[in-house]
Amino acid sequence: MSREPAPHVVSIVYTPRGTTPRRPQGHYTRVPVERVELAEFKGIVGDLRGGAGKRQLNIMSAETLAELRAEGFRTGPGEMGEQIVVSGLDLTALPVGGRFRLGGAVVEVTLPRTGCDRFEMIQGKPKGSVAGRLGVLARVVSGGAVAVGDAVELLPSAG
Repeated sequence: MSREPAPHVVSIVYTPRGTTPRRPQGHYTRVPVERVELAEFKGIVGDLRGGAGKRQLNIMSAETLAELRAEGFRTGPGEMGEQIVVSGLDLTALPVGGRFRLGGAVVEVTLPRTGCDRFEMIQGKPKGSVAGRLGVLARVVSGGAVAVGDAVELLPSAG
């Protein structure tokens, strides 16, 4: 009898502060890492995108990336603009305000991710073709270490 693996972190990428060029033509500047520290209400420590607000993390599912790869999208680590990829958790089913644990940190969904003009330029496809499938934007509500392979756990709703 085959069992589905437990939800877990598949990949982590980020843009280190001081990276140049910041917005290269044709791809996102992302560096794959095995482990990061998430800072409460800031995002990935040392990430150029880090800071206050609703867009601290871009999180996608491995299952969706596999579907998009089959449709001709470039889906290597960070190529869809994501920072963290998880497997075994249906991100599209999470409401705004939904929380989940990534390793030692807790994140909260702030917005569905929709794509942008830069996404269209890099992928060469309209963002409408991925509507509802780009994962979520989230903020860090409890900081901690996150590593590839760490468990992902959906948390009960606060409401």
